[in-house]
Amino acid sequence: MNWWGWLGVLLAMFLPVAACGGSGPEMSGVGGDTGQFRIAVVPKGTSHDFWKAIHVGALRAEQEFGNVEVIFRGPEREDNRDQQISLVQNLISSGVDAIVLAPVDQHALVPSVRLATQSGIPVIVFDSGLAAEAGTDYVSYVATPNVEGGRIAGRRMGELLEGRGRVLLLRHAEGSESTMRREEGFVDALSDFTGIELIDPKRYAGVTTATAQIASESLLTIYDDVDGIFCANESCSFGLLLALRSRGLAGDIRLVGFDSNERLVTALEQGELDGLVVQNPVEMGYLGVKTAVDHLQGATVEILQDTGVTLATRENMHDPAIAELLTPDLSRLFER
Repeated sequence: MNWWGWLGVLLAMFLPVAACGGSGPEMSGVGGDTGQFRIAVVPKGTSHDFWKAIHVGALRAEQEFGNVEVIFRGPEREDNRDQQISLVQNLISSGVDAIVLAPVDQHALVPSVRLATQSGIPVIVFDSGLAAEAGTDYVSYVATPNVEGGRIAGRRMGELLEGRGRVLLLRHAEGSESTMRREEGFVDALSDFTGIELIDPKRYAGVTTATAQIASESLLTIYDDVDGIFCANESCSFGLLLALRSRGLAGDIRLVGFDSNERLVTALEQGELDGLVVQNPVEMGYLGVKTAVDHLQGATVEILQDTGVTLATRENMHDPAIAELLTPDLSRLFER
């Protein structure tokens, strides 16, 4: 047989294998060769108990579904826009199947989210809103009804002061959509109490307990005759409490906070705090991952998903449902 004959035999042997076995784009599908979804959960930060509870919820979804790998990565500080943007862009480059994101800034993260969507990576926004179009730029928004949470705090403060007094608002951080909505709700509810004067110097606590305590000390020096104070997140609430303690005013000035940690729960029980508006971060983390999985599998998902909000007081804090929200079980984080 000549050279051309041998070439024909070789082609006849290998072409059927190539035609039947292919691993081209039409065969790979979402989830890669293993069928497992790689879902990145990107919180605003990683140090506060709230984000640890988000992580627990995401891990619960990972265990329940079985075909999910949760990648949990976030900046340490909740004001590090550049680091969160870089994390999202790296996750896009790595080809994750979906991103579940709590934007540090409602505007700064928009280009990264749109890039992910254009790259075929669906984004679920959670906790804090994004200045983009739900259903187009991102798939779904999973969050606490933050305006209502602020209104709950405002009504609580008005009732504590019996509709009379001076109330100071210490804001959290510029660009943080979730806390901005809580502050908005608080101001709205407090306006129903005509005998209450709201003092809102537009002062921001920053994203750590230390910066919140410094801001609080400064404000308490300027406004030394207030009857109540509201803070819209965990670090702000605890920083303000520390400032009140340093002046011997804890328990004398009415303090309503938002979110919880072990120290805030103790303060609530001891009467240094008059209320904590609490979210359900475990459910939020779980639902964020579940929504991503449902979408990847072709199911229709709701554009807006409400995970609820509740007021915890000294009187109801030991009710099982409230206690679970105040002190979520974080032990799953230590089992990995």
